[in-house]
Amino acid sequence: MTFNADNNALLRRLRRVLHPLDALPMGEGANAPLMRAWFGIERFREAAVLIGLVPRGDDWKVLLTLRHGGLRHHGGQVAFPGGARDPDDADAIAVALRETREELDIAATLVRPLGALDPMATVSGFRVTPIVAWLDPGYVAKPDPHEVADAFEVSLGALRDPANLGQVEMTMGGDVRHVLEYRLPSSVSPHRIWGASAMMLDDLRQRLE
Repeated sequence: MTFNADNNALLRRLRRVLHPLDALPMGEGANAPLMRAWFGIERFREAAVLIGLVPRGDDWKVLLTLRHGGLRHHGGQVAFPGGARDPDDADAIAVALRETREELDIAATLVRPLGALDPMATVSGFRVTPIVAWLDPGYVAKPDPHEVADAFEVSLGALRDPANLGQVEMTMGGDVRHVLEYRLPSSVSPHRIWGASAMMLDDLRQRLE
């Protein structure tokens, strides 16, 4: 399928509601003060993830991964392909494209970045910029087994439905906190989507609404 943002209503809307690629958002993220207060984080390391949107017939899908259980940060959790910024990375877009290639062997030629969501601070000490992108439906994910246990797609329609969003109680920083969680049947998502990934998807949902 040929990429054409001008001829697709969703892509046109995304270009209006996302931060433009030539003006990526600044700042640490609205939740950075909470992360500092709860976990004593002094400095956040730059990182980025790729939220890949895949056209599939009348619906769109979102590419997600299940991180390898042995990873130091967020092991065994659902996440977007991404990671920390390297010295050679020009910006968050370069980080997201490089990490997608390294984790899933998806070439940058199959990805068309559209814009960015607001940055988010994480409990692991990262300031993450989510890059939203169109992903060629002909891609073939080949997960790096050292980093990714599974790669899968979830319906964007299901993720945009607020009825599928809930909260789960967790103890964070010694206090009970409420964390976003998607409540989806296994036929829609084979893995639990919660935490930072759910918050990023909810940011996208609210922008589209």
